[in-house]
Amino acid sequence: MTTAFPLAWPTTIPRSKNREAGAFRTSLAGALDNVETSLRAFSRDSGEAVSGIVLSSNVSLGVQKPADPGVAVWFVWDGIQICIPVDRYQTPAANLQAIHHVLEARRTELRHGTLALVRASFQGFVALPPPPHWSETLGIGRDAPRQQIESAFRARAKAAHPDAGGSADAMAALNAARDQALKDSQ
Repeated sequence: MTTAFPLAWPTTIPRSKNREAGAFRTSLAGALDNVETSLRAFSRDSGEAVSGIVLSSNVSLGVQKPADPGVAVWFVWDGIQICIPVDRYQTPAANLQAIHHVLEARRTELRHGTLALVRASFQGFVALPPPPHWSETLGIGRDAPRQQIESAFRARAKAAHPDAGGSADAMAALNAARDQALKDSQ
């Protein structure tokens, strides 16, 4: 299940390394309204319902320039789970406004092309389920201290390692979970 917090980012799209200020002059409330309006208009124009909308981020209320301003909008359209993630800009408002423009581009395709064209362009946004949170992978709470993170990692590595009957994929997922947990615990 996709969550609003923490950010559920699709594994198929890499995160931005360098974020720009952007030229948008839209407030967070305005950008949220624009995304919601675009989703409703897209649903109406396409004749296909948009449902299960989740705006996912790592942002706390009131933080203007968070360390991670990325936003992912998840929804179901035409029977497929779609995710439009943007973290190109330094603020959540700018990233939401960019998502609004991506949705408006799909509406333009719909007006000047066909529903088949829009379905084809949305194939790049078809969302695989987000990876599990590191706490699930390690089997510990989200507020676990570093020592517990390392202990849980070592215990699970005994079974996940390829030499112990696990797999390279299982060990890679475990390593990634430990790295993110240690980063989050700083």
